[in-house]
Amino acid sequence: MTQGISLFQPRWAEIVRTEPMTEKERFFQLHLKDGSSLGHTPGQFVEVSLFGIGEAPISISSAPARNGDFELCVRAMGDVTNALHRLSPGALVGIRGPFGHGFPVDQMRGKDVLFTAGGLGLVPLRSLINTVLAQRQDFGRVLILYGCKNPSEILFRDELAQWEKRDDVEFHLTVDRGDATWTGNVGVITRLFPQITVEPHKTVAVIVGPPIMYKFVLIEVVANKGIPEDQIYLSLERRMKCGVGKCGHCQMNHVYVCQSGPVFTYDQIKHLAEAIE
Repeated sequence: MTQGISLFQPRWAEIVRTEPMTEKERFFQLHLKDGSSLGHTPGQFVEVSLFGIGEAPISISSAPARNGDFELCVRAMGDVTNALHRLSPGALVGIRGPFGHGFPVDQMRGKDVLFTAGGLGLVPLRSLINTVLAQRQDFGRVLILYGCKNPSEILFRDELAQWEKRDDVEFHLTVDRGDATWTGNVGVITRLFPQITVEPHKTVAVIVGPPIMYKFVLIEVVANKGIPEDQIYLSLERRMKCGVGKCGHCQMNHVYVCQSGPVFTYDQIKHLAEAIE
């Protein structure tokens, strides 16, 4: 949470640009009207409010910036998000946050970074990926594994193409089911792991995706690749609602995901029954 910003009072943000990404997801570039910067770290989220409708927690998808701009990618799946999809540039929304603990970028410096994103998990992970790429000299190897159900659900296609072309990035993409136009990898994301090698003790693994993906990817990075559990970071965004630990919606035993997370190391949450489904 940015110092001096109210937990409960939204700031006005203007939609600067919006465009469809898939049938369900839409991209938004926003600008804070008070001229301040959002002040987030990769992995944090904001509460987006539409007055008279409600608010929803949404991951920040852009790397930190000082000009007040930030980016979201929103899936239409409820009253707030469906209404947000209907807005055009120039519309105003309320923003609370940023909230939660993000990825510890400084602790990752000097290490190889293995990113694994499933489906919509690329949205918060994009913030960290672009932060790392903007400071590329501070990190070792950068490996990006991304999987989707089918080609029509692939997000940020132009950026993926740029990552694939870079000599300093090892990029792998797969879809669960291909179509008539698809010529790439077919299969679940764990099928990409035999294509890569890592030096486990100098590698940080960052995993974001649907809960069912985690347990299978964790087998790959822990058992098969040997990456230490305290060097594996996961984001647990499900069930979050208020963002400030008041509603209890995201509580797992004694842990409030919106406050202690959404980013955790695997060794922090492996004993929480609800964390990895």
